[in-house]
Formats: sequence, C-alpha cells, structure tokens
Amino acid sequence: MLTMNAIDTVVRAALEEDAPWGDLTSQVLIPADAAATAQLVARESGVFSGGAVFAAAFRLTDARVVVRILVADGTVFDAGDTLAEVSGSARGILQAERIGLNFVQRMSGIATLTALYVAETAGTRARIVDTRKTTPGLRVLERAAVRDGGGHNHRFSLSDAIMAKDNHLAVLTAGGLNLTEALRQVRDRISHTTHLEVEVDRIDQIELVLAAGVDTIMLDNFSPDDLREGVRLTGGRARVEASGGVSLLTVRGIAETGVDIISVGAITHSVRSLDLGLDVVILTEG
Repeated sequence: MLTMNAIDTVVRAALEEDAPWGDLTSQVLIPADAAATAQLVARESGVFSGGAVFAAAFRLTDARVVVRILVADGTVFDAGDTLAEVSGSARGILQAERIGLNFVQRMSGIATLTALYVAETAGTRARIVDTRKTTPGLRVLERAAVRDGGGHNHRFSLSDAIMAKDNHLAVLTAGGLNLTEALRQVRDRISHTTHLEVEVDRIDQIELVLAAGVDTIMLDNFSPDDLREGVRLTGGRARVEASGGVSLLTVRGIAETGVDIISVGAITHSVRSLDLGLDVVILTEG
C-alpha cells in the first residue's frame, strides 16, 4: 500500500530533479523572511487523490511549511472548492508548488477517471482494475489513485503472480506439449499460494486452459457475445477477466456479460491531469 517511505522516495526524486541547486527565482526575488498562505483550489470537479503526496512536497522542501489537507482522498469535489491550505516560508511554498501540484493533479485525474468507469459498471458483478501500464517510478502513487476512485489493483509487479500471455504460451508449448499439459506442469511447480492467470484470445483455448486448474482466465479482445460465451463455458471454475477494447463507451456492455474483472489500461496510461491551482492568498514579510 502507499506508505510514507514510498511517498518520500518518489517526492524526493522529483524535488531533486526540479531544483537540484535550489530555486534560483525565489532566492533572488523573495525575501528570506517572507511568509505566505496559499490554497489548493479546484478549477474543475473531480475525485481527490494524493493529499499526503502533495503535503510531502512542501514538508521535504522546508519542514517549517504547514499543510492542512481539507478533504480526504476519495472525496468528490466541485469546481471552486478549496482542497488544502499551505502556510509558512514563501520561498519554501514557491519552490515546492509545481511538484506538489504535478502529483496531486495526476493522482486526482486518475481517481476521477476510475470513478467514471466504476459508475458505468454499477449493478454488475464486475470490478474495475488497473494494469502495469503505469508511469515508470510512479506505480505506487497511480495504483493508490485507482483505489481512491473506487477501482481495484491488479498484480503490482511481475513478482506478485503468474500471468501467462500469448508470447509466454508460444514459448511454453514450443517443445510439443499441448497447452493443458504445459500449464499443469506449471501448476505442479508453484506454491499453492501463487495465483495463476492465463490469457486466451480464442474461445477454443478456454477449455484447454481451465483443464489445467488456473485461478483466473483472461479473455483478451473478445466481443461481448464471445465474452458471454466464455463466462458460460468457464462455469465458475475460475475468475473471468476481460481485457482489451475497454472504454467508457464499451465498459457497461462488457460488465453485463457476467465477467468478474475488467482491466483498463487507460485509467493510468491515458489519463488527463485534473486542473487544480495553488493560489497565494496572504503574503507577509517578517
């Protein structure tokens, strides 16, 4: 989950990238003893995510800066709402501003888009999950934002579960083993606690995969009719995941086929950062 250590690691790297030798503009223009109060204000409606990450940008820049987060992660807000307040050293606030905004805008954008997908599947059994199509180095933050939007997380990394996709299966069966026997050998080699998921792209592969005792079967780029048939053939012997061709226009129809899981790469790889601004409301000199 999202720990303070994970947050600090990511935020420190961003701050180092943005101001490797300090903020030259603020050092020249802003008196060292100037204090300020600024508000994080929504320019559009959405779902909030990244409060602790936003606060960390200021804390790690200048420990004297105080950040008050006014809404919890996962909260729906409207345009014009004040989401946080920052006060303390004007130099510290100005130096951390862009990094804090970058993170909270992107995370809130992911949470907002995820919430739209979740709303489209209301009343069905399907849960919306993310994929590994995340920004390198930011996966822990983007996965947290998906949860804030009401979605769920797929495996976090390649180390967490076995997911055999088309290229894996091509190599696995290259020696002449049929698909079922090859997967049974995999099942025999792994711990009973290790999750085994297999992707198929044709209906005739479904029974071959299920016969090996997999935990989840992924139906990749199936039409709604074929998804419905895949759910029927599976008959509760494994979880059924739908992947590919998922958009806000298609997700409802996919959910209504009876699948258990719908994986959506777009909620992390094609998201638009939300429009949030940091406005200075008070500036004083000590």
